[in-house]
Amino acid sequence: MLELIKTDERKYRAEYRLAVNRKDGTLLVWIPAGEFEMGDGKATDCPAHRVHVDGFWMGVYCVTNRQYGRFVKDTKHRIPDKADYGDPVWKNGQCPEAKMGHPVVCVSHDDCAAYAKWAGLSLPTEAQWEKACRGPKGTIYPWGNEWDDKKCRNDKNKGNEQTAIVGAYDAGVSGYGTYQQSGNVWEWCADWYDKDYYKASGVSKNPFGPATGSSRVYRGGCWRGDGASNFRGADRSYFGPANRNDYLGFRLVRMVS
Repeated sequence: MLELIKTDERKYRAEYRLAVNRKDGTLLVWIPAGEFEMGDGKATDCPAHRVHVDGFWMGVYCVTNRQYGRFVKDTKHRIPDKADYGDPVWKNGQCPEAKMGHPVVCVSHDDCAAYAKWAGLSLPTEAQWEKACRGPKGTIYPWGNEWDDKKCRNDKNKGNEQTAIVGAYDAGVSGYGTYQQSGNVWEWCADWYDKDYYKASGVSKNPFGPATGSSRVYRGGCWRGDGASNFRGADRSYFGPANRNDYLGFRLVRMVS
């Protein structure tokens, strides 16, 4: 169930329409229906093409360790304390207090789907994710068309840290009001990966990706990277759905019937 809130209760411009998902406290922003140019042709798996996406609610932030902890407590789902790559944040069944406001990592695609079902939300499709990231002007990065490593968490500015709190880097907010769709953590999407899907599918309205596959898509760049290309809104990456890494998290959407 969504609860609409007044935008002046948050540090947001008046045009943003916000809601809170009561189950898990996820703050969502409305992404209006419309057509946009998906892909940018800078790699063979992301050709530029026109896509229509129906309106939906998008998570302003990634799901945090605090939120994930409530999910674990409520459902007894496994704790994200193991990593196939890197070091887990959670130790001995606990997340450090200082990391509670950071995005949860070391979660598989199945873990994220289980959380989404519990919260009454969904993982975003690639098209939803990219539309929200690139904003109403269809920019290369959430903030514009020029790469700026000061506007998102990446390897050049993390210092001795890894992830950042989900509300950091105000200068990198997208035109639709989402935080850190570039940088901080890569984010799982709902779609199976197929490098030729957008060349061959012919789906121009609400694409959901292939029906089957061996890997799931993730998007956005992360704190371990510093190459501008991986932080593009159109960039696509993929992993087997069971992978749990210390740079991979997720955000959620609410579909509208």
